[in-house]
Amino acid sequence: MLEQYGAEPLPLSEVVAMVGEGAPLLVRRALARAGLHPTTQTTRGGGPGLRPGVDEALARFLKIYDRRIMNHTIAYQGIVESLALSVRRGPLAVLTNKPLGPSIGILEALALRGFFTRVIGGDSEYGRKPDPSGLLALQALAPGEKLVMIGDSPTDYAVAVNANCPFVFARFGFGATKFSEGPPDTPFAIDHPRELDAVLSRL
Repeated sequence: MLEQYGAEPLPLSEVVAMVGEGAPLLVRRALARAGLHPTTQTTRGGGPGLRPGVDEALARFLKIYDRRIMNHTIAYQGIVESLALSVRRGPLAVLTNKPLGPSIGILEALALRGFFTRVIGGDSEYGRKPDPSGLLALQALAPGEKLVMIGDSPTDYAVAVNANCPFVFARFGFGATKFSEGPPDTPFAIDHPRELDAVLSRL
């Protein structure tokens, strides 16, 4: 997307650090980091010196993303076995800041969609994490049962705090490095998907 505006691509490590709070914010951060300070208006065309409109840049990003979505995407080792155990304890759901369409596409491509009763994307009526609305709505899948958030990032932890529910910290996730001020305040942490079932037993 940046190359279409005449800018150099950013190092992968920098882009990873920008991920986690939805595609619009990712695009804004990438544009700013590349020196393409976006306008609030939609602009047309591309090339050096253009100040891209946020809406247009986001549309370009999502089009590229849809085309390349599975180029480097794989499931964590052991995740299938872990989900097969976890789903016996109650309904599972995905709460992500990624748009719903790509989220479902990834789950289907990885043969994981069947484990989840519901998928809520960042473009839903509930807004994006750390807004707890989406997480609290999932309680309706199992009224009276304990709601548990499993995640790897400060945003995941914040939504669990905002929803007043336990947080299981997946330390193997790429978002774990974003806890720059120390790990989240939770007694539940796992270093591999196979450890999840034991933690859920404790909960």
